[in-house]
Amino acid sequence: MAGSDDVVLLNFWASPFGARVKIALAEKGVVNYDYKEEKLADKSSLLLKMNPVHKKVPVLIHHGKPICESNIIVQYIDETWQNDDPPLLPSDPYLKAQARFWADFVDSKVRFSGIWRTKGEEQESAKKEFIDLLKVLEGQLGEKPYLIGESFGYADIAVIPLSCWFYALETVGKMNIGQECPKLIEWVERCMERESVSKSLPDPHKIYEYLLEKMKKLG
Repeated sequence: MAGSDDVVLLNFWASPFGARVKIALAEKGVVNYDYKEEKLADKSSLLLKMNPVHKKVPVLIHHGKPICESNIIVQYIDETWQNDDPPLLPSDPYLKAQARFWADFVDSKVRFSGIWRTKGEEQESAKKEFIDLLKVLEGQLGEKPYLIGESFGYADIAVIPLSCWFYALETVGKMNIGQECPKLIEWVERCMERESVSKSLPDPHKIYEYLLEKMKKLG
């Protein structure tokens, strides 16, 4: 097990991006780090100092130096803590490029705020768009156990935190993701068998309560 090596994680519990970092640290055996919970409405001076450009979580601080943006942090973790397990990014250049492509796809394409921010036709359109994007991910999964092949890795870490929002989105949007994307749900269940994932993701029911609060504030 790796020690903390002076590691601090600034995060917000419900952030799917922060969950990526927690999973990557767990995969690399970095468990004794200093976790600091942030309030998004009242950001700490440390967060503003360590991420002055975007002023958002997650931020990994290693030996006093900040690394920002979740996918970049995961790559940093993979390169910094090289244990006996397979690397999070494949060694093959093509597969490595594919893993990065799908992580970028999630960040640039997947949006679900329209499902809970809107009603009527606008909500139906947001639901369809979200399901269509999940089906694209399901197509990439195919018959493989994980998104890039036989091993759990970088692309899976980028996508799996979305799953803890599924229950809330299904309840609010009156939709059934499992019915629409059964293979993707099988993949979620496979990933959740990993302790690094199951212990890093927030409770879906807690996410639902958090989402209800956000909806109340928006009226």
